[in-house]
Amino acid sequence: MKKTALEKAINAKTKKIKTESFDLSFNEILDMYNNKELIIAPDYQRMFRWSVEKQSMLIESLILDMPLPPIFVIETEDGIYELIDGLQRISTYLHFRYDDIGCELKKELCNNIEEALELDGCDIIEELNGNTFSKLSDRYQRALKRHFIRIEVLKSETDREIRYHMFKRLNTGGELLSDQEVRDCTIRILGDKFNNFIKQCSKDENFINSIYPVQEEYAKTKKDQELVLRYFALRNNLKNYNKNLNGFLTGYMEEVTKDDGCFNYDKEEDIFKSVFKYINEMYGINAFSSLINEDKNKYRKDMVMYVFDSLTCGLAKHIDEIDKKDKIKLKKELTELRRTKFANKTGGGKGNTKERIEMVEKVIKECPLIDRTE
Repeated sequence: MKKTALEKAINAKTKKIKTESFDLSFNEILDMYNNKELIIAPDYQRMFRWSVEKQSMLIESLILDMPLPPIFVIETEDGIYELIDGLQRISTYLHFRYDDIGCELKKELCNNIEEALELDGCDIIEELNGNTFSKLSDRYQRALKRHFIRIEVLKSETDREIRYHMFKRLNTGGELLSDQEVRDCTIRILGDKFNNFIKQCSKDENFINSIYPVQEEYAKTKKDQELVLRYFALRNNLKNYNKNLNGFLTGYMEEVTKDDGCFNYDKEEDIFKSVFKYINEMYGINAFSSLINEDKNKYRKDMVMYVFDSLTCGLAKHIDEIDKKDKIKLKKELTELRRTKFANKTGGGKGNTKERIEMVEKVIKECPLIDRTE
């Protein structure tokens, strides 16, 4: 029988996936971690979010010999396993066995943990509360060490893009991670150049100051990095923008990561720095805040995304002309634009975004040049 196009497509992708599975004891997992045969990437490690109560309940489950879902690892070309799903469970066990982790690895352990987990929140055996691993009797220490968990291994021969999609799907919808946190810990399977570039840009002093009212809050969930990604995606790929912002940003990040030849890093960095330097000089910490109607010279301590999109992308297109323009008049016209016409185009979507960017461009083009005769 002749194979259909669908069957051929499925078979082609299936051949690129190589897996195996087996059981490991938690003590073996600890040994592998200490020997650096099991690694947890720092960006992924920082996603450890379980409360002490939730961690305690997992340890209680292990002592009671309750079954656990499997964890997933990727095998590197060196035969080392990299954790891609199961962070909360493995990190909890490592936290409980903190005193048995090597000194160097203790520094890498998530969320600046500095001491072993003391159980607090066990509700089946409340007598466990207050215990650390060292306080347990030898019998229960052995029970913990010998508890097995299924390991699903994505072999090193597996296609890199397949590994990326698996990591992304496993880490979407689990713990309460922001969209950018998920991108940050998954995209490196494809490559890390563009992601590192975004992180570098998010540390630019002018950028930080321009989003000052929300910077501290945004940095906690990498939303500051998402703003940088958003700027580059809208600036370079507006034609493909749709209502699914998360998908649009992820798609652009994947595109540049897989083919960085389509992204001029030096040029884009120069423009980025110039744009935010100009915006910071013009508005300071009020760059993307909403105007208070009663007094147009005062701003709320917030972040208006459509102002961010239109100002940054509009200025970026004409950054070489900006220094020739009358800065005082340009600021006045842009402020008036934000107060009036932007108010009628507050919705998202490609149409409104494009129109607002064009409004900014028009203001820049029509702004008079600096009078050099005075």
